[in-house]
Amino acid sequence: MSDTAMLRAVDICVERQGRRLLDGVCLDLPAQGAVALVGPNGAGKSTLLQVLAGQMASNSGMVRLDGAPLSTLSVPVRARHIGYMPQRFEPHWDVTLQELMRMRVPDATQALAQARLQPLAARRWSQLSGGERARGLLAAVLATDPPVLLADEPGAALDVRHRLALVQALARRGRERLVVVVMHDLDLAFECFERVIVLHQGRVAMDGAPAALLQDPQLDQVFGVHFQRIAVPPHTLLRARSQEPYDAH
Repeated sequence: MSDTAMLRAVDICVERQGRRLLDGVCLDLPAQGAVALVGPNGAGKSTLLQVLAGQMASNSGMVRLDGAPLSTLSVPVRARHIGYMPQRFEPHWDVTLQELMRMRVPDATQALAQARLQPLAARRWSQLSGGERARGLLAAVLATDPPVLLADEPGAALDVRHRLALVQALARRGRERLVVVVMHDLDLAFECFERVIVLHQGRVAMDGAPAALLQDPQLDQVFGVHFQRIAVPPHTLLRARSQEPYDAH
C-alpha cells in the first residue's frame, strides 16, 4: 500500500445478522482523485462508504485518515475532514434549507447563492422534492470544503440533465480533493471518473482505470450479464444482455 494515502481501508470486515457485508477490503485513496464505486446490488458499496466516513464500525480492520486511525478522531475533526452524503437524509426537525445550511457555515446566504439555491432557502425539508433535497444536501456538505467527499448515489433523485451536471462537477472536484462516489450508472462512472472500484460480494473485484476495466470480461461476470461494448468516441458505452431468460415468477 502507498504511504501517501489520504484515506486508507485496511482489511475491513463487516458482519451484520450473520451475513458478511464486507470481506477483507483494502484500499488506498490519495489526497486527490475522482473515484467511482460500483457493483451489483448488495455488493457492499453503501456499507463501505459508511465505514470510510466513520458512520459505521467494522467488525475488524481499520480506516486511517491521513495516517491516523479514524476511530481515534473526534466527531468535529472527522466532520471537518470528511464530507458524507448518504443515500437518504431526514433531519430531526423539519428545518428550512437556509437553517440546514446555517448548521454548517455561518454565512448561509452566501453558501446558498454559490450553489444557486437561493429560491429554495425558505422552503422546509418536507416541501422539497427529491432532487431539491439532493442538491441542498450536497451544497451543505460542500459548504465547508472538506478534503474528502464521500457521496452515496447523489444523483439518484435528479433528472438526466441535473444528474449529468452533478456527476461532472464531482469528477472535476477530484482534481483538487478526494471524491468517492457510489454509482449505479456504469456509463457515467466509466466516462467521468479516473478510477473505478468494482465491489462484488463484499470484496474488491476490480480496481483501476476505466479504459482497462471496460474491456475486462470479469466485469460481465461480476454483474452477471453479457456487456456489448459500443464505441462512441471518445467513450465506450455498455449495453447489457441477460445471460439467462428472464423469469417473472
